Amino acid sequence: MRLDKFLKTMNLMKRRTVANEAAGEGFITVNGRTAKPACNLKAGDVIELDMWNFRKKIKVLQVPEKKSIPKKDLPLYIETLEYSAKTADDFADFEDDEEL
Repeated sequence: MRLDKFLKTMNLMKRRTVANEAAGEGFITVNGRTAKPACNLKAGDVIELDMWNFRKKIKVLQVPEKKSIPKKDLPLYIETLEYSAKTADDFADFEDDEEL
């Protein structure tokens, strides 16, 4: 299954187009490498999302065959390895650069 479709199916992204854009801009890696939206996923792959408000690292346990998965079944398909919300301190470097 394509990366962008997987992220949408697993409710990690609200829309497939958003997943497509995030991957295209380099905010998503698979197994430590920058991933393209069309990257094919398989069980065992590790996906890292570095979005504007959070960082999340998940492991693909199995790839779904259906287009939609009930929320209660998500733990059968993905395992969250790490999650952290970004704070104002994470953006301090950007503010300092603007003052120069």
